[in-house]
Amino acid sequence: MTIVIEVTAIQYILAVISGVAVGFSLGLIGGGGSILAVPLLLYFVGLATVPPQYATNPTLARQYLDLVDHVALGTTALAVGLNAYINSYMHFRKGNVKLMEGIFFTIPGIVGAIVGGIVSHITPGQALLFFFGILMIAVALLMLRPQKQPQPGTSISRPISISIGKLKISDISIQKIIPAGFIVGFASGYFGIGGGFLIVPGLLFSTGLCMIKAVGTSLLSVGTFGITSAAVYAYYGYVLPLLSIAYLVGGIGGGYAGSAIASKMPRGLLRKIFAIIIIVTAIYIMFESYKGLFLIFH
Repeated sequence: MTIVIEVTAIQYILAVISGVAVGFSLGLIGGGGSILAVPLLLYFVGLATVPPQYATNPTLARQYLDLVDHVALGTTALAVGLNAYINSYMHFRKGNVKLMEGIFFTIPGIVGAIVGGIVSHITPGQALLFFFGILMIAVALLMLRPQKQPQPGTSISRPISISIGKLKISDISIQKIIPAGFIVGFASGYFGIGGGFLIVPGLLFSTGLCMIKAVGTSLLSVGTFGITSAAVYAYYGYVLPLLSIAYLVGGIGGGYAGSAIASKMPRGLLRKIFAIIIIVTAIYIMFESYKGLFLIFH
């Protein structure tokens, strides 16, 4: 029997609302704000609720949950990737996107995202969700750490100047940026995330960019990794495009609202509150999916 995910009109509306919440949090606190996209899709939109036609058969119910866990990751990856490309436009206009640094980081990341997506496909859905819960806790702990802003122009790696046509890349360690891009890309592909909270530190680690340019440049990678991950997930049938669009529409509106009031709110306190929400959500996800680990070891 073929497992089919049927999405109702109400669920599309809930997806738009979820997109607003994700976009708002992303605009309000920055990196890590989109980490709740997957649990919202599963538990608020309701994809994790097993339909009656599958609920009475344990095997079909398990197959449905395995499918829907992968679909949640693939669907949100597409939405996050598209949203990152849209947001990168404003940073590009302000000169905050360094193309060469972004390209050198993104190319190995694309390879990593493809490999990560393939490995994700062979990972049982419930186990994948459990690992995603661990990732959420890691993100929350990073958000709780005091933020340190590098001084503009501060070099973090040994300068190496590379020119291609009129494009020039400087203050960059190739030995660092290629493995860093691949690792972050793999995580993005495996978990179906844009990975902005990993990409910004990765760029700071491997290039001499200041924080604002690292953030702007990261959106190029977030968008590319998200789209690449979504493409791999779509190949296996793990993307619901209309739900992604609903998320995207809500996310754009929520992002503008969050950005508009971000300067008026105590961002440090907001990040701590949001981190606690992420941890609580992660614990719930891990509790709901821990049995999936047995599918790996048996």
